[in-house]
Amino acid sequence: MAKILRMNRKEFLTKGLAATTTAAIAPYKLFGKEARQRNAKLFSKPLKPTINGEWKEFHLYITIAEHELVLGKKVHTLAFNGQIPGPEIRVNAGDKVRVFFENRTELNHTIHWHGLYVPWRMDGVPFLTQMPVRPGTTFKYEFTAKPFGTHFYHCHWSTMLHMQSGMFGPIIIEDPDDPVKKEFPYDRDYTLVYSQHDVNFMRESLNDMLNRMKQRTFLMKKGDVDPERFGIFDNYDQLKKHVEHGYQPPYLNNRRSPDGLPVPNYFLVNGKAYPDAPIVYIKEGERIRLRLINAGMKEHYLHLHGHDFWEVANDGRPIKYPQQMNTVRLSPGKTSDIIIEGDNRGLWAFHDHDSRGSTNNGLYPGGTFTFLAYEDLPEHEREVEMMMGNMKMKKKLPIIDLDE
Repeated sequence: MAKILRMNRKEFLTKGLAATTTAAIAPYKLFGKEARQRNAKLFSKPLKPTINGEWKEFHLYITIAEHELVLGKKVHTLAFNGQIPGPEIRVNAGDKVRVFFENRTELNHTIHWHGLYVPWRMDGVPFLTQMPVRPGTTFKYEFTAKPFGTHFYHCHWSTMLHMQSGMFGPIIIEDPDDPVKKEFPYDRDYTLVYSQHDVNFMRESLNDMLNRMKQRTFLMKKGDVDPERFGIFDNYDQLKKHVEHGYQPPYLNNRRSPDGLPVPNYFLVNGKAYPDAPIVYIKEGERIRLRLINAGMKEHYLHLHGHDFWEVANDGRPIKYPQQMNTVRLSPGKTSDIIIEGDNRGLWAFHDHDSRGSTNNGLYPGGTFTFLAYEDLPEHEREVEMMMGNMKMKKKLPIIDLDE
């Protein structure tokens, strides 16, 4: 099997077919029990709250963890509760929510509740609404869950690096009067969180930031807190005064290269890239709801083969007149809810039509490429006829393509 996977297409056609049997070129079977169990783990289970009077209490912590983006590619990331994305928080509209956020790293962090109407002191913007959550400390966020719909949370300290390093997760606020449920009663509810990652930028920037924080922590213990060394000023006039006296802000060319922005080379769905990305299962006659969240910095143009779907919510809010389409634009920070109707049985690709988003380190297919799979697809429809020399035979469809 390993030998076949290392062959290029020409070698496979000339040598590989003679040795190929009815086994699929895949590490697991799409419809088998093992595949379903593995796939279920790629959809975050709602974090269970503790009930304390009128409050639903949740505990989130952040650590540095090793994470496998795709088979064989591991990186160090910042992970809520040890996972990427962070655990799903699912509550009802009007619930009183309390989140204890514990910082187990040597970096500063906050949590911003993207799309939620929280009190301004709970909004998670460092030095604007709160002080950053320092290493070894815990901050308590409290808010009433509103508005209902699909939202997400993420770190707002060094946002470009910390979000790219894994600090994001879904928060779903449900409402029994949700018009989507009334107009499109659905059987299953999936959450797909999209993200993009420049693994070299992550590694270098995290190491640099950890070194800076060690220096700053040492200086703070000595009481040596200097605005210029820390890059933190009380107001614009104070910053201007320091610049007039020779301070050089870190964004100037002599302190920072203009080419330091990340260029993503891995694109993930629920923290995984194809062929490890989650599969969406459906049955003929079913309706399913997909909650799509873009927690990254790049637009995706998500296209479903073989179907049109209904876009029913945007940024968590129901669309008054749902639109039927087969490609939805998902910009950074956006959420979109779609309803898929199981009316065309088969195995169907669901991927970013900007093909750069469907690559792993430049290799297509990868990234966001995944499947809509009908669970009730008959066995005979999963086979394909192939010529083995002069002999025609049936073979299970391979579902993994890693050809260069």
